[in-house]
Amino acid sequence: MRRGSVALVILFLGCLALTADAYAQLFAPAPTQPPAVHRSARPAKPPPSKPPPAYAVIPEAERIAIQLDLIWTGDYNGMANGDFGEASVAAVKSFQRNIAGKETGILNPDERLRLEEAAKTVQKQVGWQMIDDRTTGAQLGLPAKLVPQQRPADGGAHWQSRHGDVQVDTFRLAGPSVTLAQAYEQQKKEPRQRKVEYNVLRGDFFVVSGMQGLKKFYVRAHAKDHEVRGVTVLYDKAVEGVMDPVVIAMSNTFTPFPTSLVGGGEVKRKVEYASGAVVGAGGAVVTDANAVAECDVILVPGIGRAEKTAEQNGLALLHVHGARGAAPLALASEAAPRGEIIVVGVADPQAQDGRGAASAIKAALSADGVSIAPAPGPGFAGAAALDANGRLLGIVASRPQRVAGPNAAGGAVLIPAAAVKALLAGQGSAPASGRTGLEAAKSAVVRVICVRE
Repeated sequence: MRRGSVALVILFLGCLALTADAYAQLFAPAPTQPPAVHRSARPAKPPPSKPPPAYAVIPEAERIAIQLDLIWTGDYNGMANGDFGEASVAAVKSFQRNIAGKETGILNPDERLRLEEAAKTVQKQVGWQMIDDRTTGAQLGLPAKLVPQQRPADGGAHWQSRHGDVQVDTFRLAGPSVTLAQAYEQQKKEPRQRKVEYNVLRGDFFVVSGMQGLKKFYVRAHAKDHEVRGVTVLYDKAVEGVMDPVVIAMSNTFTPFPTSLVGGGEVKRKVEYASGAVVGAGGAVVTDANAVAECDVILVPGIGRAEKTAEQNGLALLHVHGARGAAPLALASEAAPRGEIIVVGVADPQAQDGRGAASAIKAALSADGVSIAPAPGPGFAGAAALDANGRLLGIVASRPQRVAGPNAAGGAVLIPAAAVKALLAGQGSAPASGRTGLEAAKSAVVRVICVRE
């Protein structure tokens, strides 16, 4: 995404008047690879390189979000890469037909919200989460509710349902003699009961799918530097109605070799959700600097586009355009107390039922007043930490640990209010007098969306 995308974001917000929640459904990055095979075991017709005019003004991240939502509703079987070709437009028409709408191929704001709601419903039902598999180094989407049981496996990890009707395995092959072609031939033949119905070897990846006994299987693998990383999904035909869209979503979000690295080697996603706290008049928002590192576009749903104006001591100061009337929080004057605190943030959209609503969780500070336990979940980087009087003690900074598993969580630390004051002072500003209390905090805490190229 180039800098010109900022202009497209502004144009899109003005022309189509999308609500903030449409942006709140931006998904994790989609690799530029063909999709999983769905129902017909044949890939969809490749879309053209340029979207039609009606979609050209829509930011790429939002086009990807629409395609992924259409996958979840079962209307789209294709690449979620932002290229809105005939297959994508046909999928929109299919969704419009299913909701008894006019088949224009272009979603109006109400239809976009209905699509978003339908996709979120399915995601919630299967427990969709993005995870990092420490064994293989790959990133993948996982239907955690469908495969709650996890154990290590040879060269990877294994997840399965209680009765084994759904299984997911990651694998890694490495060595001077390892080749993609070799792994491709092996996956077509092993185990012996596999009956391949579709297979393709192209460039640095392959896909193999078909039947394995009475189950459907799907394998996707990629190669780089004498290493092959892949994922296998095996499921009963009895659950194909649920699993077919899940497999397509897993294919589109599988990232075998994450390469976008910032800050000590941490893997950063192309679309990342965080929280921020309004601390000054005119749209001054403070958040975790790591959560908005190397962003091409920063958005605050419900308010507008944001610009990072300063960074210091692990904090980033954002100026949010259009944040008139946003009520800031009052900062605590003393050092952070030990013991219980309240963390107020906006959870990742896939981890909460509400539409970007701020939520509060109880946590505790370590004896040194730095570490926070338990660590808040995805989306809480940049959240506000409150004392017993509802004043801002500081900002939560996430320190993720790359651990496989649907419930994996990283560490979290508190960046104190004194650092917030210093950041503002460096810009010639003073903290606003602000309000105190939990409800005031929920009003002052916002979702922050970082979109990276």
